[in-house]
Amino acid sequence: MKVLISDKLEKEAVDILKSKGLEVDINTELTPEQLKEKIKDYEALIVRSKTKATKEIIDAANKLKAIGRAGVGVDNIDIPAASAKGVVVMNAPSGNTISAAEHAFALMFTLSKNIHCAHPMLKNKKWEKKLLGVELFGKTIGIIGLGRVGSHMAKMAKGIGMNVIGYDPLMTKEKAKKIGVKFVDLDELFRTSDFISLHVPRTPETKNMINENTLNKMKKNARIINCARGGVVDEKALYNALKSGRIAGAALDVFEQEPLIDSPLLELDNVVFTPHLGASTSEAQINVAIEIANSIASALNEGKFPNALNLSQLVKK
Repeated sequence: MKVLISDKLEKEAVDILKSKGLEVDINTELTPEQLKEKIKDYEALIVRSKTKATKEIIDAANKLKAIGRAGVGVDNIDIPAASAKGVVVMNAPSGNTISAAEHAFALMFTLSKNIHCAHPMLKNKKWEKKLLGVELFGKTIGIIGLGRVGSHMAKMAKGIGMNVIGYDPLMTKEKAKKIGVKFVDLDELFRTSDFISLHVPRTPETKNMINENTLNKMKKNARIINCARGGVVDEKALYNALKSGRIAGAALDVFEQEPLIDSPLLELDNVVFTPHLGASTSEAQINVAIEIANSIASALNEGKFPNALNLSQLVKK
């Protein structure tokens, strides 16, 4: 059986696919029309974020059994179209856990110590000693989403002496306690946290969960970190809260529209920005590539679909 890789994938992952007896083709320069024509000959497609697996491309795939995303987010894959075609969509949720948690932590440190302001000042030969930051020790961090990344974030926060509270509708109080997190409802989390770190997918339930109403519940010294998904934060409401001093700051790696080029948020000094770098470490890139390669091999050779996202919606061919 044949696998098409349409985005850059590490050699380690390609070697795994070949060792499992699969024929692998790599073509990272296909236009949508070329991919639509080429996909007809393949049982599996592996993408990262560049390739858009649209309905038109999926509908043209007569042999396709699985689409693998080397990463977590699947915004670039039309899952309803895949389900209707009987194609399983899988992602790689474990490979970038450490990288994403560390990035969120780095943003929190940067924001609390005003490093994002101090660095360009010194580069411009301005020695500014009046940038007053805050310590993380003894502060309360509220983590929304206690899955792999959120749980690792909790461990790191406890390691530097932070008080950790959390909320996750899929986790029990008992399980939260085992990872050292005090389980609270969202209202208490918003009211009592000095830092709020988001680790949730973008769903109808989480869209704009940080909004004017929830921002008004927060402490004036609260700071928000979002390394999860764009759209979880209402960016207009966040801008207003930051501009007015309603909350103290924010650190953002993901945005409603990417790339972020024209946004009033960019005018503010109490915001740290990075261009969706949460999984951008060499280790994470290799890990997610290996994870999805193993999943694709299991799907084609054994009929098993690790980390499948749409099995319950699947329409059999």
